[in-house]
Amino acid sequence: MSNSSTAQDQQDPQPKALETTEETEEITLDNINPESRNQALLVWVGTIFLFSLPSLVMFLMKKGDDYVADQVREALNWSITAIIGWSAGWLLTFFLIGPLVVWGVMVANLVFSVMGALACSKGEKYRVPVALRLLK
Repeated sequence: MSNSSTAQDQQDPQPKALETTEETEEITLDNINPESRNQALLVWVGTIFLFSLPSLVMFLMKKGDDYVADQVREALNWSITAIIGWSAGWLLTFFLIGPLVVWGVMVANLVFSVMGALACSKGEKYRVPVALRLLK
């Protein structure tokens, strides 16, 4: 009986799809140029103070580096989302909830930009969990 089970195991190997794991897109510190990390870091830090201006400038200028381009797109997506939230907050000032919305968007901008800057300093990709993905 054991011979038939081993023969069956040899005939029906486990499918390859079950054995392979999904590849991750995580970029490590080893394969990121320090200049690329610094540029991505500056984009995220600039997003704290200037919203979309640094990411827009880098989006239009920097095309060759995949890591910087990815982080610039993410920062620009977040900036657009924050500007929409900020604008909605100002429109809601007529209903007295607007200042809370504006304050919440400003705090979220600070938190997500700092988290993006910290991830870029380590050479990791960062995704803002609540950003609209307008640029791909």
